[in-house]
Order: sequence, then structure tokens, then C-alpha cells
Amino acid sequence: MLATIAIGEQYLEPFMKYAYHTWEMYCRRHDLGLLLFDQDLISPDHPKWKKANWQKYLIPSVIFDAGLAVKNVCHLDTDILISPIAPDIFDSYNDGKIGLVSLRTGLPYPHHELCRRLAFARNKNYSSDYPLDSSLFISLADLYASINVPAQRDEACSGAFVFSVQKHKELFSRFFGKFERTVASPTSGGDQTHFNYFVQSNSLDQWLDYRFQAQWTYEMAWKYPFLYSEFRDNHKVVRSCIEASLFSNYFLHFAGSWYESDMWEQVKVLDDPDTLAMFAAFDDYMKMPVTGKPKGAIKPKDNA
Repeated sequence: MLATIAIGEQYLEPFMKYAYHTWEMYCRRHDLGLLLFDQDLISPDHPKWKKANWQKYLIPSVIFDAGLAVKNVCHLDTDILISPIAPDIFDSYNDGKIGLVSLRTGLPYPHHELCRRLAFARNKNYSSDYPLDSSLFISLADLYASINVPAQRDEACSGAFVFSVQKHKELFSRFFGKFERTVASPTSGGDQTHFNYFVQSNSLDQWLDYRFQAQWTYEMAWKYPFLYSEFRDNHKVVRSCIEASLFSNYFLHFAGSWYESDMWEQVKVLDDPDTLAMFAAFDDYMKMPVTGKPKGAIKPKDNA
């Protein structure tokens, strides 16, 4: 099952308009359920209430208490688009672990150079106030020191992770209840660094393929730098680049607070029959056996 939290129209409306259809295709393709929470999972009056990005850790308990026959869940943030040819994420998941996707290792690009490209592009095209040297380059030691815990081996983005309802519901509930609503973090009270420490320090981490949470900021900085400037407002080009990224990645996450993160709300991708037919044809072709036998010289057709 896929699950997400979209509390408030500022999250629910764009999700339903621009992302939901990609999730629905994925769930139909792999016979998966889809659970969306549009209300708080804990009362705002509760002393342990925290914003929605923390409440996702209550999902396994809510599912279990509701008596739903769900074994494993993939939580996704609402600003994630899914490729029509993405494989089933549960096929590679070990339900004794928590499936994570790294922000630093196993990437198709060198992480440090990627961060330099991202910083330079933002500084040059968005704002000269954007620093060329900032927490974008923070070391793992300094990252975990910011919440006063020992450094861990890696850092995952908590926008996508996989868990077992039965095996992790109590662990997640205790993790959620450990922190007050005023919890401080490098991400303005967000959960990501704390969650990373919780999972990795308990040796629960299973690292999944980067393609299950490709970062649009990474993809854009490395592959599509022209979107920072002359094609930034060209929706046709933006859409083509996003679809091209979904051609080589499974889940595409538009995380962040800079302009790149808004692009998924400007264009509706993967709703054109010709585009979907191309993805389907490619998926079929990738399963076709090939011999490598030469066919002789083949000349391009004259379309004049």
C-alpha cells in the first residue's frame, strides 16, 4: 500500500490535480492500495501533537487499529510523481527493515559536485544572496551534531520510506512520542534528521535504489540547467524535462522551498495518450529478448 498525508487545501488540491493520477496508475499496475489522510492523525490539543511531516509515523498504528489487512506500506510525500513504468517498490523490500533512499550515496552523480552545481545555479539565476557555501555541503558529523547525537553512516530523505505495519508500529509510535511539539531540527522543526538517527542507530536501515526517490533538484542541476534561466517559464519544456526524468527514474520528489520545487504544480505530466503509449512501448521493449545479430545496413527513410 501507498500512504500519504495531505492536510489542508494547499497540499490536497495540488496533489489531486497534478500527482494523484500518477499514483493511481502505479497502484493499478501493481495491485496496491492507496491511503490518503486529509485530517490530523492526532488531536492538535494533544501535548505531543506535531505537524504533518511527523504524523506519518502514526500511520502504522492507525492502520493496525483500524483492522486493515495491510502488511507493508510505502509512505510518500504529496510532492512526488511516479513513473508509469516504475517497478513495485515492495519487490526489493525486506520487511524486517525500514526502506530508505539516500541523499548522498548511490547517486548517479558525484554528490559534492552536484551540490556545487545546484548552489551556483541558484546564485546566478535565482538570487545573488543565495550562498555558494552553506549547509548544502554540511558533513554527516555536523548534521547529526545539530541534534546532539552521534554521526551516522548516511542521510536519507524522509519523503519516501517503506515499513512493516506489524513490525514497526510500536517503534514508530515511541519515536513520535519522544519529541515535543517544539522539537528543534536543522529543517525548522522537521523530522528528517531525527528519523535518520532513529533508523540507522537501531540498524533498521535498508538502502533502496536512488530511482525510488530521485530528487528533482538533483536532476535539474545535473541534466537540465537551462531550466534555471531561459526556459524556466516555458511550461512545455519543463513538462518534457520532468517526463524525461520519469523515463529513467521511478519516483521523482520535488522537495525543497526554492523555485524548482514548484515545477510539478505548473504542469500536468503523463496525461497525454501518446506519451503514455511511448512509456508502455518502452516497458514492453525492455522485456524483449535481443540477439545482437546484424541486420545489414539500414538507411533512414526519406521524409521529404
